[in-house]
Amino acid sequence: MFKIFKYSLLDLLRSRWLIFYFLFFLTSSFLLFYFSSNAAKALVSLLHVEVAIVPLVSIIFGVMYYYNSREFIELLLAQPLKRDTIFLGLYLSLSSSLAFCFVLGTGIPFIYFNTGFSDIGSFGYYLLTGVMLTYIFTAFAFLISLLNENRIKGFGLSILVWLYMVVVADGIFLLLLMYFQDYPLEKLTLALTILNPVDLSRVLVLLNLEISALMGYSGAVFNSFFGSIPGIITAFLSLLMWILLPLFVFLKIASRKNF
Repeated sequence: MFKIFKYSLLDLLRSRWLIFYFLFFLTSSFLLFYFSSNAAKALVSLLHVEVAIVPLVSIIFGVMYYYNSREFIELLLAQPLKRDTIFLGLYLSLSSSLAFCFVLGTGIPFIYFNTGFSDIGSFGYYLLTGVMLTYIFTAFAFLISLLNENRIKGFGLSILVWLYMVVVADGIFLLLLMYFQDYPLEKLTLALTILNPVDLSRVLVLLNLEISALMGYSGAVFNSFFGSIPGIITAFLSLLMWILLPLFVFLKIASRKNF
């Protein structure tokens, strides 16, 4: 698995798409840090970029990579190698290369403009949630690609998953809060947030920036739960489960699929 991971990773890091991905975050982070009066304001703006672009690129590039690697995968499957070894190596190489470009693209401007390393805790949350979103949506990409031989259908489903997580789920959340505002919704609010890794990542970073007061009632609910040690542990365990569940299903199906 390590050999597959190493050679796939080195090959991916030379990809022009990943270079463009790195340059996008490097440029946008540099401009936001340059024009913002402090790092906290820049991080809020970068957070909006992260929760939209990181899942989109991870799932689209993941689907594209899997379909383009079909012949290479079939060649590896013909060798005396375990299927879990092959697919885990490919998954880790892709998700790690995307995460590396994201961390490097945002980390360089932060270090350059923030020589005193203020807000480093908030930036750490920002990087960690971005990396976890990368691994989550790359796992979704591999699962979608495995379940759909048709490339057009695979790309379509990946776009639908991204739209639901980033756009539609928020709309449903707001409608529920509006129509049931006369009822106690604390537990429902927390449950819906945990069931969406994009919202959960956004909340964790915003709370660490200590601007939850601007989030109104929801901010008070989030702060009371995710502001505690058990709440933080629950949040990151939930993000970890979002990585492991689609990856586990993917590996189970791949172990029986006839290629």
